[in-house]
Amino acid sequence: MTPRRVSVLGSTGSVGAATLDLIARSGATVEVVALVAGRNVAALAEQALRWRPDIAVIADESCLEDLRAALEGSGVEAAAGQAAIVEAAGRPADWIMAAIVGIAGLRPTLAAAATGATLGIANKESIVCTGRLMLDTVAAAGAVLVPVDSEHSAIFQALGGLDASRAAKLILTSSGGPFRGWSRQQMSAVTLEQATSHPNFAMGPKITVDSAQMMNKGLEIIEAAYLFDTPPERVEVLVHPQQIIHSMVEFRDGSTMAQLSPPDMKGPIACAFAWPDRLDWPAPKLDLAKLGSLTFEAPDEEKFPALGLAREAFRLGGMAPAALNAANEAAVAAFLDRRLGFLDIAATVAQTLEKMHAAGELAGQGGLDNALETDRRARAVAEAIILPSAHRN
Repeated sequence: MTPRRVSVLGSTGSVGAATLDLIARSGATVEVVALVAGRNVAALAEQALRWRPDIAVIADESCLEDLRAALEGSGVEAAAGQAAIVEAAGRPADWIMAAIVGIAGLRPTLAAAATGATLGIANKESIVCTGRLMLDTVAAAGAVLVPVDSEHSAIFQALGGLDASRAAKLILTSSGGPFRGWSRQQMSAVTLEQATSHPNFAMGPKITVDSAQMMNKGLEIIEAAYLFDTPPERVEVLVHPQQIIHSMVEFRDGSTMAQLSPPDMKGPIACAFAWPDRLDWPAPKLDLAKLGSLTFEAPDEEKFPALGLAREAFRLGGMAPAALNAANEAAVAAFLDRRLGFLDIAATVAQTLEKMHAAGELAGQGGLDNALETDRRARAVAEAIILPSAHRN
């Protein structure tokens, strides 16, 4: 592969760190333009001293002096704050990993898309919350978008360049999370430690809790509907505990194409980094004979109501998906702060959607300003619901 200019947004998170590790292990020749992180100064400084980007940006402005001190004499520019993140994300590059978690990644991911670079996108919120805005921005800039979520990467690969209109359905697989097979009564007593322990992947706490309640699959249904221009009723979820098949495409002629690989986030990252080529790196290999069997089951949507909530948000249209995402982020944050029970997360999201829909606050088209305002409002509504629950807990 020819040398490329690369930026990593969210470089100290699980996906960002895995991206830099993959590049190092592959021996690819890169010039790093920008590294962006939240508030982990030590990790960002270590990365910056290793990769020598043009700029290193920390989101938390109170951390700027510490970052400057850590990078003194290195020649790496240090900056902080949201405006600096957006500026860094918009710097010309050949390939950009967009891995800032949550709504915080919305503006930077749009700025990255507008550069015309190949964009590895792990920030599903930028698609869920703005509808087609991200896809239109990519198209207008002549950029290439390659999904990094393992499920959407699998569908992207299984389609093999074909239009998704050729597919009868898209099948997103799920591990089922740590509570597959648990009763609702058992789930009512789930602890923070249990919910932040994923059976297959090492991820950040917010994403891991989303996986445990299957909200990640709900958001992925919406993301797949937009990414592949497919009605959500043709996007299914299938529980596959081994997580060897990462997703499937059933075509109209009855054929089904599946993408298989060990459960390692570096696989879809490698696909995005090298696309349309394939990256030669020391990837873990499948031993199907050793695995012996792969199993599947339908998800229990009564125990995991987040799936139905996501479909309902897409059906409502307008800004409902943005409200769904914001309410979920607020509720998961409360759970991580031990202010909310596990089952109360989805209940809070449902009540938020109900209240905002009844008040006529979900109308309007997906766009940056509408998405951010809906996000702000949904968080406020969710927090008002969470506070009485916190007193009960």
